[in-house]
Amino acid sequence: MYRQAATTEVMLVHPGGPFFTRKDPGSWSVPKGEYLEDEDPLHAAKREFFEETGHVAEGELIALLPVKQKGGKVVRAWALEGDMDTGSLVSNTFELMWPPRSGKMQTFPEVDKAAWFPIAVAREKINAGQLSLLDQLEVLLRK
Repeated sequence: MYRQAATTEVMLVHPGGPFFTRKDPGSWSVPKGEYLEDEDPLHAAKREFFEETGHVAEGELIALLPVKQKGGKVVRAWALEGDMDTGSLVSNTFELMWPPRSGKMQTFPEVDKAAWFPIAVAREKINAGQLSLLDQLEVLLRK
């Protein structure tokens, strides 16, 4: 999701859970998730956006070229002009044994926060494998 303010801003999400608690640069992401082989990727993207933010992705979605992250995960994304109050974030949760080997299961939000960033700042925050998505958005907005 992007919006036109004094400059173009993009909305990124920060992963929840204990592994990312103290990580900031390079750990933010576009809202994303897994989808089944027979599932429509656009439908999955809308579902994941809702699951990670609590907001419905409404409006014209423009397909961006897929990107491959360092671990090999391929991310398919769409540009969507819109606005949302990142303070009203509602994310789905996951369970994880924490601390490791403790036998204690804890519940964590999949996304612990969302924020709007000017594209220059987003370049510092976003997972390096997703930088191309910002490049593609800038090209798209110049047309």
